[in-house]
This record gives sequence, C-alpha cells and structure tokens, in this order.
Amino acid sequence: MKIERIRFFPILRTTDVKYRHLVVVGIGGNEGDVKKRFVKLYRYFQNDRRFFILETSPIFRNPPFGYLEQADFYNAILVMQTSLSSKILLKTLLHVEDIFGRLRVFKNGPRTLDLDIIFFDNQSIKQKGLTVPHPHWHERLSVKVPLFLLKSFKG
Repeated sequence: MKIERIRFFPILRTTDVKYRHLVVVGIGGNEGDVKKRFVKLYRYFQNDRRFFILETSPIFRNPPFGYLEQADFYNAILVMQTSLSSKILLKTLLHVEDIFGRLRVFKNGPRTLDLDIIFFDNQSIKQKGLTVPHPHWHERLSVKVPLFLLKSFKG
C-alpha cells in the first residue's frame, strides 16, 4: 500500500450544523486518471449544497482483490454531512458513479469510480440493496488504513 497526496486529499474542516447526518463514503477506481477524477469528485460534492465535506483521507494505491488481472486501485475516504436519507444517498452516489463513467461489467472488475457508503451516522441498516456498515469494511485495508488516518473519525 502506498500513500498518494494530491489537492484536497487530505483535508479537515469543522462541522456545519445545518446537516442532519454524518456519512463515511469510500471512493475507489483503477481506470484512467483516477487521482484527477478524485479531485473532480471532491469539487462535485463541494458544489452540491446537499453535502458538506468534513474530511478526506490521503489516497492509497493498493492491489486489486477478487479479480486480480487488473491495475492497482486508488482508494480514499470522504467524511461528509448531508440531510439526505440513506436510501436517497445511495441513489445519489450511484448517479454520481454514472456521471463519472462507471460501467458494471462484472463483479470486482475494473472501474472508473466506485462509491460505497461505509457508515451512515451510527446506524445499522439492512435493506434490499443497502447494508450499512458496509459489509466486510473491517477486512479491507483499502478502507481500514484511510479510516485510521482520519482525524475526525473515531469509529
């Protein structure tokens, strides 16, 4: 695992009280200029009034899992505030993946952008299509290492 530092990764800001929920979102990708895409993603969320970015982790480069015949992944964590419900947040993140060119060819395959809800407040959610905390987050270095380095997150 290798740390990569680029603009906006990492950052730390103070809380904005007008938002109801604290969410931790894992971001990843391994196709194209992923680091440039992460900067564009940061700006996308920064310009969307439904979100307030509190903190980002450094970016980590790590080997793929599942399907191994692909390029290394870049991964980071976004800690954001929002007033969206968990279901609407998921729908919004899937839409953002589409905007950034995500194609779902096969499970664990290469991707331009992957956005996962790791935590939503301190809630446990099990609904069709949505499980929070994200299943197996605690087994993945691509999530655990960036989480560990966050200043605002105390798990």
